[in-house]
Amino acid sequence: MATTSAGERSGTRRITFLVALAVFAQESTWNFYESQVPPLLREHIASAALVGLLMGMDNLLGIFIQPWIGARSDRTRTSWGRRMPYLVIGMPIAAVLFTLIPHAAASPTLLIAVMFCYALVANSFKPIAEALVPDFIAPERRSRANAAVKIASSLTTIVAALVSLLLVDDHPNIAFAIPSVIMLISIGVLAVTVRDSRSPAYRSLPAESEDAHGADRVAPRVRDTFVDIVKDRDRSRLLLLAAIFLFGSAWASSRSLITPYGMEALDMARGDAGSLTLPSGVAFILAAYPAAMFAERFGRLRVMTVGMTMFAAAMVLGTSVQNSTGTVAALCFAAAGGACFLVNAVVVLWNLAPSAQVFAAYGGLYTVSWTAGGFLGPALVGGMVDITGWSLMLVDIAVVAALSIVVVTRISTLRRRAALTLAQ
Repeated sequence: MATTSAGERSGTRRITFLVALAVFAQESTWNFYESQVPPLLREHIASAALVGLLMGMDNLLGIFIQPWIGARSDRTRTSWGRRMPYLVIGMPIAAVLFTLIPHAAASPTLLIAVMFCYALVANSFKPIAEALVPDFIAPERRSRANAAVKIASSLTTIVAALVSLLLVDDHPNIAFAIPSVIMLISIGVLAVTVRDSRSPAYRSLPAESEDAHGADRVAPRVRDTFVDIVKDRDRSRLLLLAAIFLFGSAWASSRSLITPYGMEALDMARGDAGSLTLPSGVAFILAAYPAAMFAERFGRLRVMTVGMTMFAAAMVLGTSVQNSTGTVAALCFAAAGGACFLVNAVVVLWNLAPSAQVFAAYGGLYTVSWTAGGFLGPALVGGMVDITGWSLMLVDIAVVAALSIVVVTRISTLRRRAALTLAQ
């Protein structure tokens, strides 16, 4: 038994590392895309609103593509598995398209076309690598695996900043090529080492794909999956998607509006205000793995609720100590609390899935809810700021976070009732 247990732990660490490597490669290109494509657009487009609209194109595409491609991946059956074919095809194409971006910068039409193609392809495999986590890893170990994935994703911010600092001014073509090379190396490693047809989830599919009479049962489409969630009398899954949207709104607002907040409320220069969130990135990385460990010990919903409460409280405290030092401390405390939600929310959604047939579709629905919150949240909080003023922006964010706390508390109540019903 001890040998088997050790082997299982080794396999868990191995697949966690490989998934983290894939996500690190993907997010390296996305982070660099977000930081360095806007200046290329500004060379041709004077309107900041139009630049922002074009930069939001990838999020809009993701809302439609990611759930669909996730559900399609769930229905795929090959000797290589149901995830790897999409990654092996999609990641190299995305790497090539990403490398072409600076070469297309001379023409606005060509630049936008390459941006669209990159966003289309990159969104087509974005949720699939993370779906390997529930495919290979048992439910009780998924939080710490997802914590490693989130840490890898967070580290890409540092990588993008270093490449920008060292190369982008003098060697822009090389700067764009580096994240592409990282992606190609990553998919090369995955192609050699991973066959998700050997995963426990994939092996369970033949049994799951037959009904009680032995007839084939087709894996659900994404529309069917969402309808099932909406119609379910147990509202846990639907409420969780709502909580992801609400907390995503609060989180995105705390990142995207902090620079104007620093300028308007704290009277800081633009550059100084833009650096307010940097220490909180380190706080998030440090908090991610403990958040997973606490979740496995005390329960994921409980740890999520505590973390969201920390986040909301930090926003209020940041308002009461309204200076740059107080704001940085508040953002660090909030990031640690946010890690409790970000590490565990998708794991709760995976674990609420009715079967392994819909893991990637559920991951896509998580991404849609989070992305929608990131898209609409800053606008919502911005409207609140128009009423309350910049000095109360952090309190406005706390109000949105408080709504997500109410929703998660309701989910906890429903799960306890369901557990009592089963016990009876």
